[in-house]
Amino acid sequence: MGMLNDIPETKRKALKINLDPTIYGTFAEIGAGQEVARNFFTAGAASGTIAKTMSAYDMVFSNEIYGAELSGRYVSKSRLNRMLSHEFDLLAERLDGKLYDRRRFFSFANTVTTLNYNKTNDPHGWVGIRFQSEPHGEANDIIIHIRLLDSDSSLQQNVLGVLGVNLVYAAFFLTDDVQLMIESLVHNLSVGSVEIDLINLKGPVFKNVNDCLVNLYLIAKGFSSAAIFNEIAEIQQSKDLLYKKNIMILRTKFRQKSIPNFDLFNRAVEQFKRTEGIDDSNLIVLIEVLMSNRFDQQTEISRSDLEEFAKRAQELSATGNHVIVSNFSRNHKLAQYLAKCSPSSVGISTNIANLKKIFDSNQYEKNYTDELLSYISDLFSKNVKLYAYPYLNKDNKEIITTANMPVSPQAKPLYDFLILNNYITDIESYDTKDVKTI
Repeated sequence: MGMLNDIPETKRKALKINLDPTIYGTFAEIGAGQEVARNFFTAGAASGTIAKTMSAYDMVFSNEIYGAELSGRYVSKSRLNRMLSHEFDLLAERLDGKLYDRRRFFSFANTVTTLNYNKTNDPHGWVGIRFQSEPHGEANDIIIHIRLLDSDSSLQQNVLGVLGVNLVYAAFFLTDDVQLMIESLVHNLSVGSVEIDLINLKGPVFKNVNDCLVNLYLIAKGFSSAAIFNEIAEIQQSKDLLYKKNIMILRTKFRQKSIPNFDLFNRAVEQFKRTEGIDDSNLIVLIEVLMSNRFDQQTEISRSDLEEFAKRAQELSATGNHVIVSNFSRNHKLAQYLAKCSPSSVGISTNIANLKKIFDSNQYEKNYTDELLSYISDLFSKNVKLYAYPYLNKDNKEIITTANMPVSPQAKPLYDFLILNNYITDIESYDTKDVKTI
C-alpha cells in the first residue's frame, strides 16, 4: 500500500494531470462555482487537460442540457448521473479522430449546495467522475456524497475545490489501491471540514471491489459515522432514504452470534405503527449493526473485520429489512444522526438491559445529572420514542420491564416523566418464550 505522504499537494496534483498528454475531459459544476476547474486553471497548462468547463445555474438552462428532475431536487445523485452521462457522451461524440486516439477521456461533475446567507440550510452535495483507464476503454465511475462542515461558505467552496482535484487525481493514479484512493480524497483538507458518507465505484478497474466493504471503510477511517444498505445490500444515501419517513430501528452489536429476536421486534414495529398512526408506505425498518464496540477495543479495524461487518449486513438485508452499520455507541448519537435526515418520527427498539444503563449513575464519568440531561435532550428532542423489550434476571428469574427496572434515585423523577409521557414504553403482548436471560 502507498502512503498519503507520497502524494503531492493540490496545485502539484493539478499540474501533474494537466501535463499528462493522455488525460482530457470536461468539468461541469452546479451550485458552488467553478471551484474544481479553477484549481486546474491556476495550476497552469490547463489547455492540455480541459476540453470544456461549464456551470448551468439557471434551472431552465440546466433542464435544457440535462433534462428535468422529476423529484424537483437538483442536488441529487440522479442529477449527477445525468451530468456525467451527458458530458462523457459528448466527448466520445465530438472528439473523434487521430488527435484524440491516445486520450483517456473523463467527465467530472458536481452538484452542491454550500451554506446560505442565513446559515439555515444543510450544505452537502454529490461529486463524481466518469473516466477511462485506457484510451477507448470502458468507462469507470467514482461517485461520492459529501457534507460540508465549515461554518463559512467561502471555506466550503475551497474544500470542494481541493476535494475535486483529489478525486480526479485518485481516478487516474490511485485506483490500484482502493483504500489509499479513499483516504486521498481528504488529502490537504483540515480535519472536520468535510464528511464523506457514501461512495459508489463502478467499471472494469473496480471489478473486484465490494461496494459494501468500501462504504464500511469510510466509517472505519472516520470519514462517516454510518452507512445504510437496502434489502439487496446496495448503499443508500441517508437523507434520500429517510426524509419525512417514519423509522423503526433495532440495535444489534458486533459479533452478536444470534439473528435478532424478530418476534419481539415485529411486535415493536406493529406497536409503533398503531400508536403513531403509520402506514406501511411511509415506514422504513432498519436493523443496526454497531461497529462502536469493535472500535472500543482500541485496535486498528482490519480488512477481515470489515468483511465480517459486510457479511453481517448482507445477512440482515436478506431478512427483507434495511440495514445501518454505525459507530454510535449510545442511543442519543443515533437519534442525532437520524434527526439530520428530517424523519417524521423515530422508534428505537432496545432491551431493558440497555435502558437500565442510561439511568445508572455508575455508567457516567463526571457529573451524572448534567450528562444524563444532555443525553435525554439529544435522544428525545426530535420525536423519538424508545420501545423496550424485557429480559429475565438470571439471579432471581424475574422478568424486568420499565415498571421494575432499577433506576438511580437522582434520575427517578426524570425517568417517571419519560414513562408517563410515553417517551419510553414497554413492548406489549410479548410471549415469555421470547424473553432472554441476562
